[in-house]
Amino acid sequence: MLYEQTAAAPARKPADPRALNAFRHGLTGQVHISTPADQAAYDKHCRGYHESLAPVGAVEADLVQAIADGRWQLNRAAAIEDDIFALGVGQPGEHTSGAPEVDVAFAQARVWLADGHKLQLLGLYAHRIQRRVENNLKMLREMQQERKAALKQAVEETALLMQLAESKGETYHPERDLPRAALPPQFDFSKSGIVRLAAHQLSLVEAKREFPVAARLLGLAA
Repeated sequence: MLYEQTAAAPARKPADPRALNAFRHGLTGQVHISTPADQAAYDKHCRGYHESLAPVGAVEADLVQAIADGRWQLNRAAAIEDDIFALGVGQPGEHTSGAPEVDVAFAQARVWLADGHKLQLLGLYAHRIQRRVENNLKMLREMQQERKAALKQAVEETALLMQLAESKGETYHPERDLPRAALPPQFDFSKSGIVRLAAHQLSLVEAKREFPVAARLLGLAA
């Protein structure tokens, strides 16, 4: 027999409330209650998504946080499913074969028969979260593409204005010659940053004109 009757385990004491931390997340403003270890893991998880997806502005940051939270919930749902089956494997059953692999399969079947509805609900819960994560990721990518296109347009237009000012022997002043109203509403870049990018673009154009062979080699390497 795989399972043997053992003495009843002592009743577990309720979790010590002092082992839990309540903290307000700096990005979402939501209050989370978790153990210190889980809080550290959650913070690391969120930092990884913000570093990888590199949001700019509050709306993009909010979408990235929603994506990170969704992925955290999906991982938790998978862990809960594993725990449900693990509980079943750890409990003795009526039918045992003496072969550990077969008895584990029996235990998993018992769990499915007893808790199949709960597992299906868990799967539905995870599916909805996955769809929400995919929708948020799609929205984020669309916003980032719009932002990058707006930046490219602003840099190109600024470069032209800088060339025009230079041709007239004048100095280009971004605070005066680059009005905020000329930038798209979702734009989140400083005027000085746009001017630096435009100057960099003009320098590249001049360098390609002066060194065409090197420019072609760089183009091939890219």
